[in-house]
Amino acid sequence: MQSTLKSNDIEEWLDLKIVRPLGYYWTLLFDKLNIHPNIVTVLSMILGAASGFFLVKRADTTEGLIYNIIGVLLVMWANIYDSADGQLARLTGKKTRLGRILDGAAGDIWFISIYLALAIRLFPQDIPFTEIQWSWWAFLLMATSGLLCHSRQCNLADYYRQAHLFFQKGAANSELDNYKQQKALYEQAKWSDDFIWKFFLFTYVPYTKTQESQTPQFQQLMASVKSHYTEYIPQALRDEFRLHSLPLIKYVNMLSFNTRAIVLYVSCLIDMPYLYPLFEMTVLMGMYFYMRHSHERFCKQLRQNVEDGKY
Repeated sequence: MQSTLKSNDIEEWLDLKIVRPLGYYWTLLFDKLNIHPNIVTVLSMILGAASGFFLVKRADTTEGLIYNIIGVLLVMWANIYDSADGQLARLTGKKTRLGRILDGAAGDIWFISIYLALAIRLFPQDIPFTEIQWSWWAFLLMATSGLLCHSRQCNLADYYRQAHLFFQKGAANSELDNYKQQKALYEQAKWSDDFIWKFFLFTYVPYTKTQESQTPQFQQLMASVKSHYTEYIPQALRDEFRLHSLPLIKYVNMLSFNTRAIVLYVSCLIDMPYLYPLFEMTVLMGMYFYMRHSHERFCKQLRQNVEDGKY
């Protein structure tokens, strides 16, 4: 199973003990059936999106609780497939850029369905401790949580994960995509030749631009690295980046899936789904700002070290 993992540095305990092993068994089955990793990703999208149908129902009755349990299990199943597609790609060597973009889009598909379901679920209910219905405020709450918080948190967490892999294992083992390169690919692609590829690039280009706009000090560090080291990055710089980046990986993981998913599961099962977006907007945003500040601070110092020729 170890050969199907990117790096133990970036793996969360829950993933290593449960998600990756389960994903590996599915990986072996998919490999035996000659199923492409991209198909597995699409299946995860379907499972995750289907969870919204079940989570829309309140959990204040036995039937409603069963619906919510099914919804939770579907999200878990989707997450296992989301793990299996990457494991399968690394096991078989069937890695494609489209697969990378599909994998990034999978979580968005799940949570669009989930946020919509929770907004519909809250719509006729009263806001806690008041006699006022959530009504359209429920949609505003979910839109704020999803668009302003969730997307930014996962976007930056994914970027920091790829940056860590870049310095730890090199460009070949990282998916640290560059906005200008992706924009060039988008401009070269034609809608008439490959509509799906063009469409995903259409969504992926602004995704990479947002990542770079959130990390100005890291961008300056990368510019200095490319300017000073044209052939290889000194091992001392790689080691120092890893030394500073590794303590932040726990925040990267918490902002990615498992932590938010556990809060989602609990809040739905106890029939208090509004707790989930509030958690994203407070606790997770606090982690986001701390992680970003810490990462930018050490990148600034490393860039100065590069400029001073310390490596």
